[in-house]
Amino acid sequence: MKIVGLITEYNPFHNGHLYHIHESLRITGADAALVVMSGDYVQRGTPAIMPKRLRTEMALYCGAGAVLELPVCYATGSAEFFALGAISLLDSLGIVDSVCFGSECSDLPLLQKIAGLLVDEPEQYREILRHELKLGKSFPAARQTAVVFCTGDPRCADILKDPNNILGIEYLKALKKCGSSIRPYTIRRKGAGYHSSQLDGLYSSASAIRSLLAYSSSSIHTEFAGDDSTELSFSDILNELGNQVPKKCLELLSDFHKIQYPVYQNYFSLILKYKLLNKHPKSLVRYMDVSPELAARICTSLNDFFNYKQFAGLLKTKELTQTRINRALLHIMLGIKKDSVSEYMNSGYNFYARLLGFRKDCSQILTEISKKSSLPLLTKLAESRELCELGQRMLRDDILASNLYTSVVTDKFKTAFLNEYKQRIIKI
Repeated sequence: MKIVGLITEYNPFHNGHLYHIHESLRITGADAALVVMSGDYVQRGTPAIMPKRLRTEMALYCGAGAVLELPVCYATGSAEFFALGAISLLDSLGIVDSVCFGSECSDLPLLQKIAGLLVDEPEQYREILRHELKLGKSFPAARQTAVVFCTGDPRCADILKDPNNILGIEYLKALKKCGSSIRPYTIRRKGAGYHSSQLDGLYSSASAIRSLLAYSSSSIHTEFAGDDSTELSFSDILNELGNQVPKKCLELLSDFHKIQYPVYQNYFSLILKYKLLNKHPKSLVRYMDVSPELAARICTSLNDFFNYKQFAGLLKTKELTQTRINRALLHIMLGIKKDSVSEYMNSGYNFYARLLGFRKDCSQILTEISKKSSLPLLTKLAESRELCELGQRMLRDDILASNLYTSVVTDKFKTAFLNEYKQRIIKI
């Protein structure tokens, strides 16, 4: 059985994701797609707009063979950690032949050239990088200059500005660092740009769809095509999304609206504030993405905390991106510490493969994983007793993060709480 690995967030699932699955199967000749997906929190440092099992169900109905959860410490990490966690997980399964990712440029040889340079970091590259940083440039700008100089290819500057290119380069770096035999493929991203906030043809960005869902059944006004400001009902929104997401996803969006989603950063405001009230700068720097400067800024700004999103915006500086701040606050809230992540990475990255769901007609994937994987396949949390100490610690973080998310969802929408130990595997 030939398997292609896909690394995803599906936040939420849309036509571009459907195209990615189908095109990945076509160009690799794979029999099935195995997805590694972020759980209830995503790489930009926020909660996912809807729970992981709802997103899993969407993916399975749209062609994914099976979905595994990326541990929360990697799902909420920098592009480098995100890629290393996901690629190492796919590699450890022993059944993945290829990995296919979207990129803005779709030029695999050029992406590989840049990835090789960034893995090897020759002295010339390091010297130019240091020089540019001393001039006061940001790290991304300094890296662009160093890469263009060392490769002699001016196209690299633009390539390093686009988010999917950057993530693709990190996947290629991770394959090299892991010594993986998985073959990489890339396809050109279709439709709107990653950060686009407007619907665009048949292939709008997840950002645009999330923005539209933000107005679901609310009195908030927004502008679409034309000059008129329009108040949208949820049925209006579903109509707007009718050609943006697969039919089954639209049905699930309708069925679970205000039962399981939408979920936003500000729903976690009191939890975050409680965590911050119990901290001081020296304790905050233990968490991922928290520098001493940011820790001090958090503590001195705490009296101005109004809500999660507002506070994250208040902390933004010229040196700190909003995404970096979001990740730092999320890591504090979820208790994800630098020392723990370093231990995981130094000990093989992953200790289990946790199954979220699968298609019954692709159940052979699970059989193959059970035979060939160097990691145990977790289908029930009771099976975790056999994990090593580090694996149990990583899994506890995953469970706590998901239970916290579910608690917020059930409190917001007044539904029954079901902890991770009682959640079911999605089968279709």
